[in-house]
Amino acid sequence: MKRSLSLPRNRTLECGFAPLVMGIVNLTPDSFFADSRRIDPLEAADRGQALIQEGASILDFGAESTRPGSNELDPTEEKARLIPALREFRHRSSEAIVSVDTRHEATARAALDEGADIINDISALKDPGMASTAARYGAAIVLMHMRGEPATMQEEPSYADCAVEVRDILLERVLRALEAGILPSCIVLDPGIGFGKNHAHNLDLLERLYLLKECGYPVLVGLSRKRVIGELTGKSVEGRLAGSLGAACAAWAQGADILRVHDVAATVDALSAYSAIVGWRD
Repeated sequence: MKRSLSLPRNRTLECGFAPLVMGIVNLTPDSFFADSRRIDPLEAADRGQALIQEGASILDFGAESTRPGSNELDPTEEKARLIPALREFRHRSSEAIVSVDTRHEATARAALDEGADIINDISALKDPGMASTAARYGAAIVLMHMRGEPATMQEEPSYADCAVEVRDILLERVLRALEAGILPSCIVLDPGIGFGKNHAHNLDLLERLYLLKECGYPVLVGLSRKRVIGELTGKSVEGRLAGSLGAACAAWAQGADILRVHDVAATVDALSAYSAIVGWRD
């Protein structure tokens, strides 16, 4: 399904025509993949520019690690890490599409003031002010499903029917977004692979990704180097590139519009080759 994602400044991002790659810029000392970490604002801006050159359609700047077992970061510290890097990057590149990975309204608002286009909210509007802020700025928003909190979410997660429950909860958050004034064309859905799910849950979500596609919104999937890739391949985080590339192609085939990844150049090449061989999605 082809759909235009509305962004601030009267811009749009076309989804569904070809795979869109979201490159990760981590401003954290504790993200699970060490090579993605860029604490210094200048180095983070350098990484952002490099990922754009490698073919990223979107950059996702994040200053709070939400890996399993992590504790919530105070928004003041989050902003102190994020805003200098975002400001430096925007000074260099005014047109790149920038997402900010945050669940805190105060951080989202500060980032939007610096020119962010998308709020990537792992809590799907848990912060009471997030929806109204996104609506006021005309920002796109990614609503991700997460069962529990990062610190405890992997402690025996349980569902009666994971894919259906995730869809239904996300549709409830969509309604909350619409009631706050967020336009339907600004909404992206993310099943939250690895966020309060075990191995079987993750595979079920990917196998039945059509349940989210049928909701009529672009779908984002983040699989890059996650535990599910290690469980499938038996590799450590550093050895999961090949598995991540295979998973990205599979997610695109299942209906994902946006792939959030650490390794942009390799993912762009893999998706380009896959798409050329099997043909573009009808």
